[in-house]
Amino acid sequence: MRRTPAAVVSAAFFAAAPGTVAVLVPYWISGWRMRGPFPDPVMIPLRALGAILVLAGLAVLVDAFVRFVLEGLGTPIPVAPPDRLVIGGLYRYVRNPMYAAVFAAVLGQAMIFGDPWILVYAAVLAIPVYSFVRWYEEPDLRRRFGADYDAYRSHVPGWWPRVHPYQP
Repeated sequence: MRRTPAAVVSAAFFAAAPGTVAVLVPYWISGWRMRGPFPDPVMIPLRALGAILVLAGLAVLVDAFVRFVLEGLGTPIPVAPPDRLVIGGLYRYVRNPMYAAVFAAVLGQAMIFGDPWILVYAAVLAIPVYSFVRWYEEPDLRRRFGADYDAYRSHVPGWWPRVHPYQP
């Protein structure tokens, strides 16, 4: 796929998918109203940490989407996947930085707003996300990229980042 169409499609998908999962649904749950099980002196650092998680999640998502366009020559959408295996940038540390970023943003909002229902949402969300990765994405990547993906998968963890970058 050419870079310009991949970028346009990826931008639309970015707004639709992570935008819904990481922004719209937490908004529906919390109304973005500040609550908190603890007094304000305790909630202030918790909210600050939550804001850091949300911003870090956003930065990781943007980087991952850009990497799919520039390195993979495709999109994160299964119907228009990258032509090349994306293993640069943050993908050298963890195989699923996009999903980790979405979860960071959701958990960050739970901390900011002090809403335990957002934590419940994150736990429920983990089931279809893990299932999709395990039973669709990984077999598809193995089928499309073969030994390259197997080597990458054997060195880079799926969900918790490694300390040193993977060097193929």
